[in-house]
Amino acid sequence: MTKPQDKLRGWAAARRAILSGLRFTSLRLRLVVVFGLVALTAAVSASGIAYWLNREAVLTRTQDAVLRDFQQEMQNRAGILPTNPTQGELQHTAGQMAASSQRFSVLLVAEDESGRTLVGNSGALDPFSLEDVPESLRTAVGKEQSITSNNKSPYHLYWQRIIDGDKPYLVAGTKVIGGGPAGYMLKSLEPEEKDLNSLAWSLGIATGLALIGSALLAQAAATTVLKPVQRLGIAARRLGEGKLDTRLLVSGTDELADLARTFNHTAEALEKRVADMSARDEASRRFVADMSHELRTPLTAITAVTEILEEELDAETGSVDPMIEPAVRLVVSETLRLNSLVENLMEVTRFDAGTARLVLDNVDIADQITACMDARAWLDAVELDAERGIMSLLDPRRLDVILANLIGNALKHGGSPVRVSVCASDNGDGGGDLLIEVQDNGPGIPEDVLPHVFDRFYKASASRPRSEGSGLGLSIALENAHIHGGEITAANSPKGGAVFTLRLPRDPSALTETPAEPDGANGDGESA
Repeated sequence: MTKPQDKLRGWAAARRAILSGLRFTSLRLRLVVVFGLVALTAAVSASGIAYWLNREAVLTRTQDAVLRDFQQEMQNRAGILPTNPTQGELQHTAGQMAASSQRFSVLLVAEDESGRTLVGNSGALDPFSLEDVPESLRTAVGKEQSITSNNKSPYHLYWQRIIDGDKPYLVAGTKVIGGGPAGYMLKSLEPEEKDLNSLAWSLGIATGLALIGSALLAQAAATTVLKPVQRLGIAARRLGEGKLDTRLLVSGTDELADLARTFNHTAEALEKRVADMSARDEASRRFVADMSHELRTPLTAITAVTEILEEELDAETGSVDPMIEPAVRLVVSETLRLNSLVENLMEVTRFDAGTARLVLDNVDIADQITACMDARAWLDAVELDAERGIMSLLDPRRLDVILANLIGNALKHGGSPVRVSVCASDNGDGGGDLLIEVQDNGPGIPEDVLPHVFDRFYKASASRPRSEGSGLGLSIALENAHIHGGEITAANSPKGGAVFTLRLPRDPSALTETPAEPDGANGDGESA
């Protein structure tokens, strides 16, 4: 059985849902509603005042004419009756009074010589009787007033508007001075009511027409005001999409025209600023690329020499002077470091220029990780937790770069043992994600360093700017993950040590497809 409280809560929830659905989300709708409310308020107020004034004027005019005629008839006809008239005299006089131009019913009340109350009606078929007169009106008519300087008559004329059924009437009464009969009058106000109803209908129609006109006017005003705003919004969206040549056609001298001019000036300044920044960025990328290419030629010769020196160091003959052996080893290691730095810089410039491309191949992830560690003699230092047979479509060279950086970073800055684990998800249509975690057993990454571990040239210790790394490895690994449509995150394990998680889609082939150029991409010509 449903409780009343549950019904009330359900009704309140439904009401909230309806009100939330009626929220004004359109400025045009709000303008139309506001215009309509203002027009409706003005029209209803004007119509109400006009109706009230006309109603009072019509009723007062009719009432004054009827009361004046009734009072005159009381003086001219009822005033000549004897003090104790007969039934016939009352009936005849009432009929004469009712025949006046105002056409009202008359009721005369008097006492005969024996003190019996007599009532004279204006007609045998006239429904007007003494019971139709309100008790308060009869009391006021029969009450004799004291004669004072401000009151010259002991009896006065009293009137009252009544409703009998659904029909309005005017009832009035007075008494003849000097002991004559009391007279009552009943006048139907139905013709005046019909006139007032017609006036109300006319005013209602006028109010409706005013509301419709205000809605049309609001629609026109909203179109005039909101069309430039809408165009400005479209232009702003195009600007946000990178179409910096978007401009608005300015016409007029109003506030909207000033807004359009401001938008054009802002867009022009933004386009110039972006062009300058792009030019400087392009120049920087070109400089790094040219520098890297220029360094490769002398580095090739230097590398050849250092290889010979390294062979001499490892030779059993010991042809290298022991005094210069540390210097030779330093030259060899720094040459290798410089070679790695140049290769990394060239890779970075390819990412920045957007020329890096995927060369996809379907590979076994476990075999790929094993090959990466074997090539760098890491098999004894790394634990691999990966099932064979997990196949993914990816770029083997770029995955090798990612793994080499993550595992090498863990071995260099973390603690042994380093553990690499692999898991994969399959959504049933060949898609899904590949997750590779590289966890070390070191002290972890400081909290202030975590947000910057993938920044270029970032070194956790500012006091050791010359470390073996260039500060580009993790950045390049992240770029290689991004080009696959994946991501790398760094965190600290609750059990200790740092954890790098590589997430790659198992089928990134959609990233290698060239999207079609949209038609009509020109942003000029918007008007305001």
